[in-house]
Amino acid sequence: MKFDRIIAERKNKTIYRDGDKCIKVFDGEYSKADVLNEALNQARVEMCGLNIPKIISVNTVDGKWAITTDYVEGKTLSQLMKEHPERKNEYIEQLVDIQLSIHAHKCPLLTKLKDKMHRKISSSSIDATVRYELHTRLEGMPKHDKLCHGDLCPSNVIITEDGTPCIIDWAHATQGNASADAARTYLTFKLSGDSEAAEAYLTAFCKKSDTARQYVQKWMPIVAASQSVKGNPDERALLMSWVNVVDWQ
Repeated sequence: MKFDRIIAERKNKTIYRDGDKCIKVFDGEYSKADVLNEALNQARVEMCGLNIPKIISVNTVDGKWAITTDYVEGKTLSQLMKEHPERKNEYIEQLVDIQLSIHAHKCPLLTKLKDKMHRKISSSSIDATVRYELHTRLEGMPKHDKLCHGDLCPSNVIITEDGTPCIIDWAHATQGNASADAARTYLTFKLSGDSEAAEAYLTAFCKKSDTARQYVQKWMPIVAASQSVKGNPDERALLMSWVNVVDWQ
């Protein structure tokens, strides 16, 4: 492989730049089905008209599966927050605006968020009694069909030189309840150790979307339980603390 440079390294994948292309190369043990599903998710979201990198190809590089997309020049919101800490709340507000623009769309061919969460809770190591209660709570939550990113965080938004946001990493996209998507973003901030940003994010989301804070909080144990399936040990411990604080009365 002779790409221009490594853009990022994440668990089970390395992302390279090759001219005007971005190549995400997955580790050898990464499931072919997961790679193809990620590409299909992104291709379906492309049809919504949001500003996202376009899929160019899915192939193999040195025997490893890879997804090639457009390369987007710019800085992530995460980078901008580090470079301009005095503007952090402004960037969090921008993240919320971007998330609401996503939720304004529908993508009926995507997996239903509730179905995905039911599967994850069922495959978790959580006690059977708690799993039953989580399934019951999940089934009782309102059924929506909004486009949900599934992992919207500052590192998944690139701001180009002219200030245009581009949303990346659609591997976890589903259709479902926007407040579940917000609960996921909130927990992402918490898992990163930035509780202050988490609270600022949740306050901004609830205000801008006219959503009761308690409603988003009702989703948090469900989202935490579904995320605990693939988290590292430290993350699982924190996520399980969110599951275990549920009042089941």
